[in-house]
Amino acid sequence: MNHSFDYRTLKVNGIYQQNATGDLMLRLKLPAGVISAVQATAVAELAEKFADEALHLTCRGNIELHGLRGENLAQVYRGLQAVGLTSRGACGGAVRAVACNADGGNFDRIQLLVERLHRHFTGNPYFEGLPKKFKLAVENGYSGARHLCQDLALVYLGREGERELCDLWVAGGLGRQPQEAFLLANRVPIERILSLVEGVIRVYQQHAPEGKRLKHLLAEIGEQEFRILLGKETAGTSLLSLTSPLDDQFGAAIAPGTDGWVELPVAGGQLASNNLRCAADIAGETGDGFLAISRAQNLLVSLSAGVDESALRTALQGAGLLSGEAALQCRVCPGSHECPKGLVATRDLLCQLNEVLGPQARAQSWGISGCLNGCSQPQLADYGIVGTRKSTKSQESSYDLLHRDGEGFGQSLHQGLSEAELLARLAELG
Repeated sequence: MNHSFDYRTLKVNGIYQQNATGDLMLRLKLPAGVISAVQATAVAELAEKFADEALHLTCRGNIELHGLRGENLAQVYRGLQAVGLTSRGACGGAVRAVACNADGGNFDRIQLLVERLHRHFTGNPYFEGLPKKFKLAVENGYSGARHLCQDLALVYLGREGERELCDLWVAGGLGRQPQEAFLLANRVPIERILSLVEGVIRVYQQHAPEGKRLKHLLAEIGEQEFRILLGKETAGTSLLSLTSPLDDQFGAAIAPGTDGWVELPVAGGQLASNNLRCAADIAGETGDGFLAISRAQNLLVSLSAGVDESALRTALQGAGLLSGEAALQCRVCPGSHECPKGLVATRDLLCQLNEVLGPQARAQSWGISGCLNGCSQPQLADYGIVGTRKSTKSQESSYDLLHRDGEGFGQSLHQGLSEAELLARLAELG
């Protein structure tokens, strides 16, 4: 059967074309990065059948299957639908998966907010067909500056009496033109959140040129004009509850990860399907039946009331999924291995980092991006490496080295380094 696809149309369903030979990438949309053991087993099975038994974990808490073929997409989608998973809006001009950090307290409340936002915007035709992607996140405090790189970020502040409050930041982004978000509103009761988020998206949808992010619209019209337009969009809107009595009574008892997580290191975010299947089996038998993808691209196994953490760790260690060795903290995009925009072989470079970095440098966080788009968020790591030029017969590949020291984005330390020069600089870090 001849399969001819309109890849522009398929993007909104989470599909990208990887190369001219017809390989495809499918990105799942996991709110808060959480996935049940049953769902994880189904994803592992699909990877074994259709994606060379490998999965890529992203730094926004999602899972990608690479190397899919068009003739298998129907079977893949049936498998996902059977366990309640979706890829709608994971790519293209839509509200992407709502990211959050699973660390720290309040995860049950944050997860409820993420779930409500995910259900409201996923597949909602009023909020698709956007000029470009719209990245949304709920941050558990200000650590790590992730609120600065989102199109819209809610920083959860906790309760004040009967009210739950968030700060709202907008118009941030990384990529070729990094731009830090600005504080739109502070100490906002969560009952006002939905109308504000909708208003921001509508302003973006109506006023940004096609192919441009919200940060570009802000650069064009300025903060004052943006606030005026937003005021018109939100005038007269009602307060809307984002939680229910069930959430208030049982949220902490229902939500995964309320007692923390067991973190399983995944080098470069490349997870073998059999390891995902094994972790899912253990989570179902010894844990509470849930896992998550961390924003460090690692696999998390949920701890909640009633879970024997010692028994869970023993089972994971026995399966070879957990060791006592400290792994290098390094976010890595697929790079030229699988991404058509990738300029450098990111996973090969990760192996070289493991060889040249000394103890002091290994204690830092790292990000390796295969191109200037910065999908691995190199500006948010202590040290970031960005591939800036592809190797050809006439020229070497080149790299920029970034360093983050403060509350904002990382800044350039060195530009246009050859691979040998880069590795020499890294070795000097100690």
